[in-house]
Amino acid sequence: MDTQLIHQFIKNALAEDLGDGDHTSLSTIAKGTQGKAKLIIKENGILAGIELALEIFKVVDSNLNVEVFLNDGDEVKVGEVALNVLGDTHSILIAERLVLNCMQRMSGIATKTHRIVSILKDTKTKILDTRKTTPGLRYLEKWAVRIGGGVNHRIGLYDMILIKDNHVDYAGGIAKAINAAQTYLKENNKQLQIEIEVRNLEELSQVLEIGGVDRIMLDNFNFENLKSAVSLIDGKFVTEASGGITEDNVLDYAACGVDFISMGALTHSVKSLDMSLKAY
Repeated sequence: MDTQLIHQFIKNALAEDLGDGDHTSLSTIAKGTQGKAKLIIKENGILAGIELALEIFKVVDSNLNVEVFLNDGDEVKVGEVALNVLGDTHSILIAERLVLNCMQRMSGIATKTHRIVSILKDTKTKILDTRKTTPGLRYLEKWAVRIGGGVNHRIGLYDMILIKDNHVDYAGGIAKAINAAQTYLKENNKQLQIEIEVRNLEELSQVLEIGGVDRIMLDNFNFENLKSAVSLIDGKFVTEASGGITEDNVLDYAACGVDFISMGALTHSVKSLDMSLKAY
């Protein structure tokens, strides 16, 4: 966990929610009132965000006492209690929604990722996330993918060169794009992997002739062409399939022999896992 990044996120999220004070709690609950609450699971799935929740409680009020019963990555069932929190009721109520928003979102992502990883368990193919994440929440969402058993693709624009179709078109073709990327890395003394997206077998042939990349993304290929592409690449480059891949057809894509499958749906349209924080 990147503590500095997480604490900045918590600070911003609390400022957004709290403003100049939790006036409902301030007006209805006497200052100094002590209480306890339990985080109840209301839907089966994979739990994610416990470690983050502990940091949120700590930032809100370091005197809060949190008892953890379940861990990130655990399979959870309806009615189970993930944690108890004891202490100042105003502090519990300030932390409540941020804890739930994060854990529900992260657990939904981890649950979906885990389902797809389970589907692919008898193949060599690994599942990747994408940059199709919620602005400001990318670190948390990609963390949840890992908890669910998936693999993180690049984190942002800075940690990999990924030459996509627009880059190829703007650069004036595949050869120009690859050569320019190699020159850029050399001139700037950067050690980054190069991946290139191809849209058809003709573009793949150009990449295979030129070389100079680490991974080839086969975008929106049908199954017949995807199998042909994997055969042509023949292990010389890491392969990744993308585009139109769902939970229902992911196994068919894996059967084509690719090393990775990237799915934006892991993060851009996932359903949150239901849970609540209740006083007791």
